[in-house]
Amino acid sequence: MKKLCTLLAIIAGTTFQYSFAQDSSAATSPALLNSYYQLKDNLVKSRASTVALSAASMVSVLNELAEGLIDGGLRTSLLKDARSISQTKDLDLQREKFAGLSATMVKLGQTMKLSSHPVYQQYCPMKKASWLSADMAIKNPYYGNAMLTCGVVKATF
Repeated sequence: MKKLCTLLAIIAGTTFQYSFAQDSSAATSPALLNSYYQLKDNLVKSRASTVALSAASMVSVLNELAEGLIDGGLRTSLLKDARSISQTKDLDLQREKFAGLSATMVKLGQTMKLSSHPVYQQYCPMKKASWLSADMAIKNPYYGNAMLTCGVVKATF
């Protein structure tokens, strides 16, 4: 009986530690995804100055994430593209860099859980580029009002 109680205590402690570690990573991933969504939404609205601010916010979130939470190569790529977007007020250039940022976010979504809510990978056939969205409804960040609903849902994470 004493061995059984000890074994149960060990299992309970291990489970608690595992769930705590999961909660920790779950708390940091949504911050990154939310900053990405904010950036995407500003591109949809074609607001170059707020796009730059959103990208700068994403850089801050990436810098604050715990080391090892995101693969080093993906993190470097995200930082590079987010910085490039934050350093320009040229909407066409911001959208071009967003395509690379989004491709990396899609890879990230394929390797780790970004949110407890569904994340939709959407695709613009005209741009031949994807982006992530919290909604199934298409709001194309690459063309804004010119082609707002152009695109399809490719996958759900």
